[in-house]
Amino acid sequence: MTHAPTASTDLVGRSVGPYLIERLLGEGGFAWVFAGREPAGTPVAVKVLMPRYAGDPQFEARFRNEAETAARLDHKNIIHIRSVGRTGEHVYFAMDLCADSLAARLAREGPLPESDLVRIAGDVARGLEFAHARGVIHRDLKPDNILIHADGSAVITDFGIARAISGYVASTGVNMTIGTPQYLSPEQAQGRPLDPRLDFYALGVTLYKAATGEVPFTSDDWFELARMHVEDAPPSLRKQRPDLSRRFARLVMKCLAKHPDDRYRDATRLLADVVRVEARGRPGARTWVLAAGVGLVLLVALLVRLMR
Repeated sequence: MTHAPTASTDLVGRSVGPYLIERLLGEGGFAWVFAGREPAGTPVAVKVLMPRYAGDPQFEARFRNEAETAARLDHKNIIHIRSVGRTGEHVYFAMDLCADSLAARLAREGPLPESDLVRIAGDVARGLEFAHARGVIHRDLKPDNILIHADGSAVITDFGIARAISGYVASTGVNMTIGTPQYLSPEQAQGRPLDPRLDFYALGVTLYKAATGEVPFTSDDWFELARMHVEDAPPSLRKQRPDLSRRFARLVMKCLAKHPDDRYRDATRLLADVVRVEARGRPGARTWVLAAGVGLVLLVALLVRLMR
């Protein structure tokens, strides 16, 4: 008979389901994340519920249900979940192992160049567009939940986990943190009805952090932080980073609008703006625009001369 682990180190070197656990990658409030391997040797990431949650039938049911919902989101910008299950005392799901995360990259490198910010924004918008069309809202988008493949493309992870926690809290009254305070939308802070546009607010906070190294609002007091999300205007992005284009700054600030109606209506419109910013930032784009402008001036001048 196996015994439930009491610490993350208890699982290293052991198997969870078919996966051999090799090392700890990180941990949150309710689960550990490990690097592991399938029997064939393929590297995977394995998220394992901590014992006190794995032993709670309500929490396990909600966790597994949301993980299975996320596993049905088959898109290149959403993490591929390989399996969801329980073996002995271990409740887990396994997913693709990515080379990096946005949070880890920011910790190493600090603020990112605009070209990288736009690429990440586009990948996340594509993932959100696919998920939202299927009725799935992330609810806890942040740099830790944006993973980076070796080719630089971004994928979203942990879809639905915040929903599992909020449902569990609502049904049991257990005191657990739902979401990440620095990334909460005003409507989450106020307990108002939620829709997919809350993910755009969290993306705005994420892009602001990736561009400046800081989130727009911070406080040690949760209630003060919630008030700031609801009432305070975020500091100007271009005052922090004058090198950023106005188009990109407008995109981020639109995501950070206090009222959902003032944000993007859907991810398709967000993605269209990202593509426009990306196109303007491509090498030669400004040169082409300048050349076109000069050409138009010359054409007008020629027409004026011919009409005399």
